[in-house]
Amino acid sequence: MTDRPAQRTPNRQLAALIAEAGFSNAGLARRVDQLGLEHGLDLRYDKTSVTRWLRGQQPRGTTPALIAEVFTRRLGRRLTAQDLGLDACAPVYAGLEFAATPEEAVDIVSGLWRKDSGSHAELRKIAFTPAGLVVPSRDWLIGKADDKVAREPAPRVPAQVRPGAQGRPEAVPAPPRPRGHAARAPGHKVSGGDIAALRSVGELFRTLDDAYGGGHARQALVRYLEHECEPMLRGTYDEQTGRRLFAAAADLTRLAGWTSYDIAAHGLAQRYFVQALRLAQAAGDRSYGSYVLVTMSRQAVYLGHGREAVQLARVAQQGVGTGAPPVVQALLHASEARAHGVLGEVRACTGALVRAERALEAARPGDDVPYWARFFDEAQLADEFGHCHRDLQQFRAAAQHAERSLQLRAPSYARSRLFCRVVLATARLGLGELDQACALAAEAAGQAAEMRSARAIEYVKDFERRLEPYRDAAPVRGYREKVAALG
Repeated sequence: MTDRPAQRTPNRQLAALIAEAGFSNAGLARRVDQLGLEHGLDLRYDKTSVTRWLRGQQPRGTTPALIAEVFTRRLGRRLTAQDLGLDACAPVYAGLEFAATPEEAVDIVSGLWRKDSGSHAELRKIAFTPAGLVVPSRDWLIGKADDKVAREPAPRVPAQVRPGAQGRPEAVPAPPRPRGHAARAPGHKVSGGDIAALRSVGELFRTLDDAYGGGHARQALVRYLEHECEPMLRGTYDEQTGRRLFAAAADLTRLAGWTSYDIAAHGLAQRYFVQALRLAQAAGDRSYGSYVLVTMSRQAVYLGHGREAVQLARVAQQGVGTGAPPVVQALLHASEARAHGVLGEVRACTGALVRAERALEAARPGDDVPYWARFFDEAQLADEFGHCHRDLQQFRAAAQHAERSLQLRAPSYARSRLFCRVVLATARLGLGELDQACALAAEAAGQAAEMRSARAIEYVKDFERRLEPYRDAAPVRGYREKVAALG
């Protein structure tokens, strides 16, 4: 006599959500297939597949996470595989959660650091998801401040003893530390010197990123976060020290996201930005949270998600109100302008640029400007104007502002100068000045070849696509020969 196969339990959670979303079985299958394509997966589900899921069959691999994301996008709230009555799996969207507590935030971000510092190459291939921007930015804007972040020392537990050779107690040896575990002892008391070290490391990696591109020292930064920053976050500290520690961790995490963005690891960068936003909330630093949102807006602009970029910039403005220093206000308005520019919204873009300009004009030498906003000066504002006018195809204005930015910008901002030079080349091309355009772009291409920056290469490629109508012209042939010689 043979045993009957175990009877599956119908998945009522999934059925209820399908009804709430208004999906047909075929419609849900089609959306899962489409989302899979965004991640390079060739899925071929159909209405029969959904019928099996409703009867209790569990889809394999990353499919439960993809199904959850389909419902998240449709219903506008974050749903997990478990919410759908499906088994947990390797979470495609892990890291997009806005943690409920500081402790949970540390768990999420430290898991991200560990995976990224290891051999998890697939983590750097995860796609960017616009839907993943909605919940974190909303939770940051309306979320309640954390009442407490301090961590008290764990109570002392008497050491186990055993009789020694002379009858004296002998300490039992501690178990060996797991391989890869951070060197700091559990319960390490965090000092002001520890936080100063985190700040210094941030400045070092920021300088390397500006000069050589995000790929130059990104992995070293991630390993530093894993081996130095995480043990501090799991150490002991009072309330004031804890806030400063979370602020420093937020800054380094945002920088890890920025360098990931620069090498085109966009899904990974998005996760770092979300976690940096949560750490900034634990720090009680609304201004820095607005800066993280602006960074997220920049990435959305770069990827062509202008509407989401506008929303992020506006949430950042709403989150800090009018109390932020003028330089910070200028930064926030300029970011909104860039988003309107990529959408081709001339009036809205111009208005945001005017607000940014007026805010920067209101800044005074003695103002208390956060360290992270000090880069936003006249050179940066001219750069923002140049990019916006380029996107709006106002090439004469774009050229004027790009030239001004290059005159004012310090040489240490090598990548920013490269971007601005390509903007100027594009403006010259738009004005019909082919020789000058090709000369500027050739110089930028040479600089891009010496950097580890996918964005620098993409700027040059964007210019080359614009050259296509002039491909037979002598200056263009000369440009291509110079670029080919770079290898």
